[in-house]
Amino acid sequence: MPITMKNFGLTWTDPAGKAWASGVSYDKASAENRQARLVAERCKDVEIIETEPGQVLQPRK
Repeated sequence: MPITMKNFGLTWTDPAGKAWASGVSYDKASAENRQARLVAERCKDVEIIETEPGQVLQPRK
């Protein structure tokens, strides 16, 4: 049975109100770490999203 790695990206809004999306994929633990850092920087609507390999997230509008 093959082991499948799940990929995750993040979307968020920075303190100035600009929407962003990660340009890289993370494993779950790394995505959670990045989420915690974004929240500490006072970003809002920080969301971890499971992605497909090669999928590029777009900022929320």
